[in-house]
Amino acid sequence: MTAVESRPAGAESRPGGASHAEEAAGERGTNAVRRSFGARVKAFVALTKPRIIELLLITTVPVMFLAAQGVPDLWLVVTTCIGGYLSAGGANALNMYIDRDIDALMARTAQRPLVTGIVSPREGLVFGLSLAVISTAWFGLLVNWLSAWLSLGALLFYVVGYTMILKRRTSQNIVWGGIAGCMPVFIGWSAVTDSLSWAAVVLFLVMFFWTPPHYWPLSMKVKDDYARVGVPMLPVLASNKIVARQIVIYSWVMVAVSLLLTPLGYTGWFYTTVALLTGGWWLWEAHALLNRAKAEQSGAKLKEMRLFHWSITYASLLFIAVAVDPFLH
Repeated sequence: MTAVESRPAGAESRPGGASHAEEAAGERGTNAVRRSFGARVKAFVALTKPRIIELLLITTVPVMFLAAQGVPDLWLVVTTCIGGYLSAGGANALNMYIDRDIDALMARTAQRPLVTGIVSPREGLVFGLSLAVISTAWFGLLVNWLSAWLSLGALLFYVVGYTMILKRRTSQNIVWGGIAGCMPVFIGWSAVTDSLSWAAVVLFLVMFFWTPPHYWPLSMKVKDDYARVGVPMLPVLASNKIVARQIVIYSWVMVAVSLLLTPLGYTGWFYTTVALLTGGWWLWEAHALLNRAKAEQSGAKLKEMRLFHWSITYASLLFIAVAVDPFLH
């Protein structure tokens, strides 16, 4: 038998001696590598929690318009947003690294990259620390050092203060841990002015009082998950009626604080109108949640996610009003 006859059927020669089968196997391997690379990229992006960062940027950029009393330098806006994404992304990655043990036991977080194994714990830790360093240097060199220290402070408070200390120890975890999520207001203002002001303090407090009634409805929805892993979120330890009552209290304070910007002279009629309308609707939803919680034993559905979804819309509309108002007075 000749050498040609000894080749398997379908193994015609190709340049370099490759057969159809070899080429097909190589193509499958290349596609697998590509899919693997793409999946890994998506996993690292997922570590930064992009949907949460969207909300953080919504509270950063409008404050820059208010601080500038008009359109801020667009390059400054871009660099601040990039720095904010890197900083918050680093904090979120480190949060997932620390919480990977309980994330594996909760249905809501069971598909996170460090749980599925597509990213190793070491990779997650290095990624988070790298973003922390890069974001601080980015802010310091391209924005200003006040913004750099504020962003680093927010990152450390979220990772150490909330994730490592508060989250697994107290039902007030989200109340005080939420301070980290309020810091983008300070960062946006300081990026423009290299200082802080009472306007920034008011908007910081709006987000501080916004955070618990934003997050507690979601915690009510998934409280069994939190109970399973021993995280003492308020809805785990208290009845829905008590939690809803706390939501109402925080909501009233939040709306009241939001109305302080105008008498302090930072905003005019447009912001005030939006704050009143959106705040009024928020209070309606908060009281409706309380009423449903009181009637829950009678078979009423809690519908807790209505307030959770509205809270995101509220923050977006209020801060859009912050950005638009300087052009109208």
